[in-house]
Amino acid sequence: MPYVKSISVRVTVHKTLKYILNPDKTDGLLYTSSMNCMTSARDAYLEMKSVFESYSTERFDAPPPKKGKGSVKAIHYIQSFDPKDNISPELAHRIAKAFARKTFGDDCQVVIATHTDRGHIHSHILVNTYTLTGRKLNANKTTLDRVKEYSDRVCLAFGIQPYDKSKGKGKTVSHHEWENRRQGNSWKQKLRAEIDSLIGSVKNLDELLYELELKGYEVKKGKYISLKAPGQQRFIHMKTLGAEYAAESLASRILWGDVGSGAVLTDEPSPLRKCYEAVIGQVVLLAAEKKKVPRRIKSTEPYSPENDLDVHRLSAQLTIISRERIRSIGELEGKIESAKASYEQAMRKLNIMTTEQERLSSLIHQAEIYFDLSGKTDLTDMEQLTLTVSRQSMLNNGISEKSDLDHLDSKLQEIEKQIASLKEQHRKCQQAYTVYSDIAKTYREISQSDYISKLVEEERKRKTAEKSRRKSVSL
Repeated sequence: MPYVKSISVRVTVHKTLKYILNPDKTDGLLYTSSMNCMTSARDAYLEMKSVFESYSTERFDAPPPKKGKGSVKAIHYIQSFDPKDNISPELAHRIAKAFARKTFGDDCQVVIATHTDRGHIHSHILVNTYTLTGRKLNANKTTLDRVKEYSDRVCLAFGIQPYDKSKGKGKTVSHHEWENRRQGNSWKQKLRAEIDSLIGSVKNLDELLYELELKGYEVKKGKYISLKAPGQQRFIHMKTLGAEYAAESLASRILWGDVGSGAVLTDEPSPLRKCYEAVIGQVVLLAAEKKKVPRRIKSTEPYSPENDLDVHRLSAQLTIISRERIRSIGELEGKIESAKASYEQAMRKLNIMTTEQERLSSLIHQAEIYFDLSGKTDLTDMEQLTLTVSRQSMLNNGISEKSDLDHLDSKLQEIEKQIASLKEQHRKCQQAYTVYSDIAKTYREISQSDYISKLVEEERKRKTAEKSRRKSVSL
């Protein structure tokens, strides 16, 4: 569960905005967004200033008083996650946006930035103390306690759990789960089926977990990945679903599932290829003699050497080696570096484009509000204030006519096309990097004579543990 603290900002709003919107801290402004203002330090400051001064008797940029602290202009919240939570920047930013909306309401002005430059992921949330409707937000211990409670609730909705105080106090299985088990429809079996249905359509393990979240499952990351279905009482470690559902096995099933195997080997065998051919034969023999952990590619089909995940993974790697005529580890390492450089370059371009997309989308939204309200009469106080804020955005960005809005729309559409192309380019480069790196890792294990011995030792430990479980049950 994240730690939340607050800082009352009295005279340094613009400085704080510049700090939290630092491109070096937000992966090139990729993890930034806003509500009811622009996502830029200069524009957000001016728009917050307009709202604050509409409801307050003070100036937003007033210097500190000679006596006392002065009034709070904005509240700066920091939502920090423990590295053990294994939170991705994307998830942290989604949580921060949901937290801001849930806690402060749709009428607040807020800038959100998730920082990735430290050992722990954390989000900065800067909120104007006055909302568009004139509601005053206060910063004190009572409100901070309420904010922390909302943070916990939002995190729970995203599957991030607080410390379980009841752990080890003897929980019982719910009647609903017991009934499902009695009928042969256990939670584990349902989860296996759900995962199997998604394996062929996702690109990596994170995407698989995200798709499970969309289906209503809660996801908890730590030393092991755990899942809980809607209505289920307890989380289930994915590794307890079977060897083919452990995180590493799932990653291999996804990565190598569509590569195929059995390449036609016509050229002169290289040392790298010979090494793979020999070890594949050994693993096939282990699988046939049931001397390795039985990890299946297709969990619905009987286990056999043809349906063994390790055999398939090695064969798929050999396919890549043969298809791309990789003859040595040096050539492989060269491909790794080239793929890494390509996907990092694509990512930098994507960050720039995504930032511009966010800016244009926000600007178009402000322009639409401005042109809608400027054509109306008898505006309410809130509408008049909203018009003032949107007019500020128009002036800051040189927009005066509706034709300017049409130009922005066209520009946004073009950027969105470029983003789609860059995303596909980035995905392919990243997949190539992962494929080559996995081959290099496997080859090092093989060349150090660790690969086969690890498989044998893993199966020995599995059988010993299984024997101990049976013995304890019989007692």
